[in-house]
Amino acid sequence: MNHKAIYALYPNVITIDDTAGAFDANGNQVTIDESAVNAWTDPEQYKYNRASEYPDFKDYLDGIVKGDQAQIDKYIADCQAVKAKYPKPTE
Repeated sequence: MNHKAIYALYPNVITIDDTAGAFDANGNQVTIDESAVNAWTDPEQYKYNRASEYPDFKDYLDGIVKGDQAQIDKYIADCQAVKAKYPKPTE
């Protein structure tokens, strides 16, 4: 079960048990539309994707310390490429 999707789609859900299902604050089972859960995309996913692919910030700092503008520019270009690869979703 995609817990994050269920919590996002069903704000009344308080607990989720992968075997028993989803429940509200009163312990009542909440009926979940699995197709809606499976179709849900995390609007924050781009942040996680970017974080895992950004270049190491030490390269940027090293370029500053050395006064190496080419190294600084490469770091910025690499960051912009990651941002282009994983754009923020439009609302």
